[in-house]
Amino acid sequence: MTEPQANPAAAPAEDEHSIIAERRAKLTAIRAQGVAFPNDFRPTDKCAALQEKYGAFTREQLEEMNVTVAVGGRMMLKREAGKKAAFAVLQDASGKQADGRIQLYVTTEKTGEAEMEAFRTYDLGDILGIEGLLFKTKTDELTIKVSTLRLLTKSLRPLPDKFHGLANQEMKYRQRYVDLIMSEDTRRTFKARTAAMSSIRRFMEDNAFMEVETPMLHVIPGGAAAKPFITHHNALDMQMFLRIAPELYLKRLVVGGFERVFEVNRNFRNEGVSPRHNPEFTMMEFYAAYVDYKWLMDFTEQVIRKAAIDAHGTAVLTYQGRELDLSKPFHRLTIVGAINKYAPHYTNEQLHDIDFVKTELAKFGVKPFATSGLGALQLALFEETAEAQLWEPTYIIDYPVEVSPLARASDTQPEITERFELFMTGREIANGFSELNDSEDQAARFKAQMDAKEAGDEEAMYYDADYIRALEYGLPPTGGCGIGIDRLMMLITDSPNIRDVILFPHLRRED
Repeated sequence: MTEPQANPAAAPAEDEHSIIAERRAKLTAIRAQGVAFPNDFRPTDKCAALQEKYGAFTREQLEEMNVTVAVGGRMMLKREAGKKAAFAVLQDASGKQADGRIQLYVTTEKTGEAEMEAFRTYDLGDILGIEGLLFKTKTDELTIKVSTLRLLTKSLRPLPDKFHGLANQEMKYRQRYVDLIMSEDTRRTFKARTAAMSSIRRFMEDNAFMEVETPMLHVIPGGAAAKPFITHHNALDMQMFLRIAPELYLKRLVVGGFERVFEVNRNFRNEGVSPRHNPEFTMMEFYAAYVDYKWLMDFTEQVIRKAAIDAHGTAVLTYQGRELDLSKPFHRLTIVGAINKYAPHYTNEQLHDIDFVKTELAKFGVKPFATSGLGALQLALFEETAEAQLWEPTYIIDYPVEVSPLARASDTQPEITERFELFMTGREIANGFSELNDSEDQAARFKAQMDAKEAGDEEAMYYDADYIRALEYGLPPTGGCGIGIDRLMMLITDSPNIRDVILFPHLRRED
């Protein structure tokens, strides 16, 4: 689209307060004339659909077709074309930015003197209702020759300069509504997120999973090792916690006979904020009876690959300038195997020497808990030496029992569990395992977690007596997995910061 230049009078040369005061004065005048915010205009067309349907027709063909349209949207550009005519660009929510816009041609001849005079007072950002006839200009620009023009919403604040957009990154997150108005890339990111989520839901349902909803207020926080947010229920006069994971409730449903369930859920963890962490985040957790962690790895791989294809058109992505290939089978390594591969200067003898591993961790500034065994120490060393190097999709498997309180122990190696974590681009994307369904073993594991909490581990789990009771009724052999949706969307949309894929991320108070 050939964009008309912005009206110099609308450019942000003035102080913003002066611009807002001027616009408020215009609104006051509009109020005096009648209804200032009318709600009786109904657009029948979308800009993108008009571009797609009529963009290829010639000027002569459009003239013969005599197509009348009605569109609604925000005025993004405006310029005078003599005393009796003006051009503008209207943007609605359809398509990408270029397709979600259409040019307007406003003339005194078609709209009348009064509407033309009113239009000259309209500002960039105002929301208009337009009716008119489609035609093409001499430069073959699809345009609406306006016959009816109405101001639906007066914009009181000036939009950012169109060439620079919302330059301050924090303001992009804090004022996402302005970012969405101005940035095609931002709109594309969140449309891709929606497409990926729709794909995940369809895939789960196609594989006989039932979508469910479980509580977000918990009496006992469980299902993950994390520090919870604490709140208080006044009517019940009891302390409650915002959900850190839905896992224990979802497994209660499997006990009840729903053999395949999933939930797209919001979790809350009272932890740090960083490019990879937001205290409120989205997970997709799913549980299936009569499967193990090997089945889960194959299935999780399919879920992620299908979501990337449906949102991005391909399973071969580019993330921050580097290829990320989701089309191939994902790699699988043990914790020690990953250290051997990415930190080959360690010997197997050293990695199984608890004092040596403690000494190495001290070099990284890591102080483990006094209760940490060799498995937990090896995991900590993996996180310091190998995790950030796992660019290609890689399952790390065989986690130690002591850091996997809900996972089933291996029948052949009782010190490890049938658990995996999936890593891509150096960050964890998913966590899953064969579920522990032995109620007595689970009770003992909860007790060990309570001991760890007393020893200072704020992320250790609580003892959940009702969950133990549920297991005593019998949980079939089950596998479960949680996929970090926000981190997955970072990869699919090539976004470097988790805040780029969350519409309204958490920030410090503006004051």
